Amino acid sequence: MTCTVFVHSDCARHVTPPGHPERAERLAAVEKGLAGLAVTRRDCPMGMEADVLRCYPARYLDRVRAAIPDEGWTQLDGDTFLSPGSFDAAMRAVGGICAAVDAVVTGETKTAFVAGRPPGHHAERETAMGFCLFGTVAIGAKRALDHHGLGRVAIVDFDVHHGNGTQDLLWDEGRCLFVSSHQMPLYPGTGRADERGAHGQMLNVPLRAGSGGKSMRDVYERVVFPVLSAWKPELLLISAGFDAHADDPLAGLEWQADDYRWLTDRLCDFAGGRVVSTLEGGYDLDALAASVAAHVGVLEERGR
Repeated sequence: MTCTVFVHSDCARHVTPPGHPERAERLAAVEKGLAGLAVTRRDCPMGMEADVLRCYPARYLDRVRAAIPDEGWTQLDGDTFLSPGSFDAAMRAVGGICAAVDAVVTGETKTAFVAGRPPGHHAERETAMGFCLFGTVAIGAKRALDHHGLGRVAIVDFDVHHGNGTQDLLWDEGRCLFVSSHQMPLYPGTGRADERGAHGQMLNVPLRAGSGGKSMRDVYERVVFPVLSAWKPELLLISAGFDAHADDPLAGLEWQADDYRWLTDRLCDFAGGRVVSTLEGGYDLDALAASVAAHVGVLEERGR
């Protein structure tokens, strides 16, 4: 048994305008990071509307689908675009996270990584934003809870930006612990420590710009890991954003690839090592490749 990586060429068909940081070339960087790793590869199936509807009202799904252009781009907000292939790409990401959850929960694999795009953790219940259309990690959590009947799931989001969409979608979900570490102040402006969820099941850990990997490790040791240990999750999901890397152009936490290696290894100590990770941010292509190699390399080692 090893880590299973879910990919699909449709995810490259979500095309953004020239100069946009969330671009199809990110998937080539991910592939560079995966090169040489002993992982099992599977295609992301097309996502099912029923899985999206666990988190979103039908009117939102219909609105996104109706906005897909026949050519060129449609702009949903200041930085979120749709191209002709965007809906299929987003639904492949949904299908990938659900298939990954199925595979880990049923014991087909112990760890999984979903290399899908567009990312998802900024998409709120009624609002596409921050490059994101559907909250894939939240949809995966609901798949585990409602389809598989798990009672306690945890999500850790280490993207440099707060996972406001995941927080919004799961605010009332008492069976899911949501932990987000993120630079603050920074887009989207949410993620204060006093944002706790309807059941006190959310832990937001703001980090200062320039604080670096050593500070991150200390905060996770002191604050995050004790909360995860007390939660006793049956499955751990990761919103794996790699934009906290020192070379990333969108933020300034100054992490290195080895910090992702350390954090991934420690997170695999929870939930009996049953871990599903899904790609979020990471916009310097070389840093993304190095970070994916570190992250998935640990998932491969721990998935044996």
